[in-house]
Amino acid sequence: MAEPSRLRPEDRADFEAVPHPALSTADIRGALGADPTGRAATHLRAHALAHADDITAAAGEPYRAWLAVQRATRHEARGPLGAGGPLPALAVLTPLVAATSAGALLLLGGLLQVTDVPGPLPGSLLAAGWTLALVAAVTGLLVLAAVLRTALGRRGAPTAGRVQHARPAWRQALLDFGVLPHLRRRHLATHPEAAMTPCSPPDTLAPCPARAGKDRTPCSD
Repeated sequence: MAEPSRLRPEDRADFEAVPHPALSTADIRGALGADPTGRAATHLRAHALAHADDITAAAGEPYRAWLAVQRATRHEARGPLGAGGPLPALAVLTPLVAATSAGALLLLGGLLQVTDVPGPLPGSLLAAGWTLALVAAVTGLLVLAAVLRTALGRRGAPTAGRVQHARPAWRQALLDFGVLPHLRRRHLATHPEAAMTPCSPPDTLAPCPARAGKDRTPCSD
C-alpha cells in the first residue's frame, strides 16, 4: 500500500491522546518545571497537534500495520455478499422469489390439470413453475457458495486480538518515535539552555523514569 502521508481524521483522537503521557515523562516534566503557569506545556502540545502529519510519518510502519488491520476488518464486516448497493439484495431475493413463484405456478398448474381444464394453460403453468424452480435452485447454490467462500477466507482475517494489538502498538511507536522526539526538539529549539534526558517507554504509554547519574544516560529497554 502507499505510505500514508497524512493522519486520517478517524485516527485523530488516538493521536491527540498521546501528547499527554509524553508531557508526563520525567525529563520533559522537569524541563517544563520552571514554568509554573503551564503555558509552555500547552504550547508544546499545540505545536505537536499542528504537526500531526510529520509526527505520524516518524511512526510510519506501525501506522501502516494499523491501517491494514482496519481495512481487513471493514472488509470482513461487509459480509459474504458485500455491503450496500442493489446486487447483494438481488442475490439474496432471487432464489426466494423464484422458489415462491415456482411453488405457486406448480400448484395452480396441478390443480388445473386435475380438474381437466382444456387448453395448454395447465401445461404452460407447470413448465413455467419447473423453470422457476430450476432458477431458484441455481441461484440458491450460488449464494451458498459465496457464503462458504467468505467463511473460508475469514480464517486469515484479523481477529479482535490483532486489532487490540495493532492499535496500542501504533500509539506506542507514535509516542516513542514521533511525539517525544518532536517535543524534545521543539523545547530545545525555544529553550537552548534546557536539557532533557531521552527516555523511551517500552510497550506502554506510561513514561519510564529518567535514570539518575551524572552521565544522563537514556533509559534502555
